Parts: sequence; C-alpha cells; structure tokens
Amino acid sequence: MSLRPHALPALAAFAAAARQLNFARAGAELNLTAAAVSHHIRKLEAQLGIALFQRQARGVALTAEGRLLADAAALALGDLEQALAGLRRTRTTPRVHVSVLPSLCAAWLSPRVARFAAAHPELRVVIESDRSLARFDESGPDLALRYGPGNWPGLAALPLMDDQLIPAASPELPGVASIVSAADIATLPLIGDLSQQGWADWFRAAGLRRVRATEMHSFSDSSDALNAAAAGMGAVLARWRLARPLLQSGRLRALPGPQVKAGYAYYLVHPQGRVLSPEAQAFVHWVQAEARADGSGEFQSPR
Repeated sequence: MSLRPHALPALAAFAAAARQLNFARAGAELNLTAAAVSHHIRKLEAQLGIALFQRQARGVALTAEGRLLADAAALALGDLEQALAGLRRTRTTPRVHVSVLPSLCAAWLSPRVARFAAAHPELRVVIESDRSLARFDESGPDLALRYGPGNWPGLAALPLMDDQLIPAASPELPGVASIVSAADIATLPLIGDLSQQGWADWFRAAGLRRVRATEMHSFSDSSDALNAAAAGMGAVLARWRLARPLLQSGRLRALPGPQVKAGYAYYLVHPQGRVLSPEAQAFVHWVQAEARADGSGEFQSPR
C-alpha cells in the first residue's frame, strides 16, 4: 500500500482507536461515530491485508502488526502536529521582512541585526538575501536595503549611508610589497566588477590619466570580487563598507592612493503610498540609527 492523501483519515482514525482501545471513544475524539471509525479501520486493514485489531466481546486489542503501526502513526502525527503548531506561531507572531543584497548583508547588516532582535524580542526577523530587486507583493518584504542612485520608480527611498572606493589586495599577492604609489598599482593584475565606477575612474581621480587600467579579471558581484582579491587573484577597487571585514582581518590591505566617494549610495526602500507596519517602522528607526553611528565610512588609505 502506498500512502496517499485518502489514507490519512483512516490512519487518524486508527491512531485514535489505538490510543483509546475503544471505537466509540476514538469517534468522540475525532467527532465521528463509532461506526465511521470502524469503517476506516476495516478499509485500512483491507488495503494492508492484515488485521490491526483483535475484536473481543468487551472491546478491541491491538495485534502485533497493529502495535507497530500504532507506534509509527503516533510519531508521525506528533511530528505533523508540532509542524502545524510552528506554522500557526509563525503566522501570528509579528514580524519584519527585509530584503538586502548578499554583499551588504554579510559585511554590514548581519553583524548588527542581533542588536535589533535583542531590542525587539517579540518580533520575528526575516532577512532575505537576494541580488535581484525586491518584489513588494503580499508575500514579499516590508523593506529593502539597496545600493544605487536612489530614484527607483514607485518606491520611496530613504538615504541611509554613502561609501568610499579604495584599492586593496591580499598581502600575499606577488608584487604587492613593492607598491609605494598609486601608479604602481597598474602593475598588478586588476579585478573589476559591474559597479558604476571602475579602475579607469579611480586612476583619473588619482591624477593618473595616462595609466592603462586594463582589468585582468572581472566578477558580476562585488563580494565575489573582494573574496577573489583576498585569495590573491589581484587588486580590487573595493567599496569600503563591504571590504571592511576583510581589511580588519588582514586578508586584504589597503593600497596607496586616494579614496574616492562612490557615485551610488545605500538606501532603505519601500513602496510609495504603503503605510509601514509598526514592526517595519521600528526597523527603519533602528537601521537609520545604526547608519548614523557608523559614520561617513571614510578610510585613510596609506600614501
């Protein structure tokens, strides 16, 4: 017998009868008649080809096969009840749902969000890391943290913080120890990503207009570019807020040259006209305070 949806009522009736050892009491537990319970059990026995109960003058008793099935059914139904209870708690617990780019989540939000959870223990925090733009439908996020120009159609964008671009590389990258000026960086293999500003922009800001800023390697995601640089693949033009954990751990070191203000910034966005829930408003106030406390994000590069 394969377990199909229509077998579940019979199993529920059997489990109740196995607990009660009485079809009438099992029926009262399930809001069924004793005859209906008996029908379910006979149908189950017919499908299995075995007897599950011994019918006696004063009641019923489980057969050996019935005891095996009763133990398994009790465990399975108990697991289902726990899962259903968890789903009910999830549905009724106030929550805040935030979409954030994986790079920003790993480098900036994740190390901080425990403070929000501690300040609001009654809330369920749902963080969705996604590179695509958030879809603010019924099952979507309340808010999103995004990096960009700040003018997305249909969205209200609250400025959160800016960023700086700095050159960085692994201390283990061959040739990095001899880098003493911004011009020297061009001798290293350069790693690029799909950001608005690239190496050519940085070298111009450094006053080096004749330097050939040819990217040897390229990644579509800033975090992947940073990790590749930390592994010794080349030098990367890093957003400081994303690179900070790698710089603090020593896996990356800042290289000589100017820090350049990023053309884009970080924003907290939500649909225009949507009234934010109290939970979402609490997150807005908290994340704005965290951004203010984090300061301008300036990093003093070595000269």
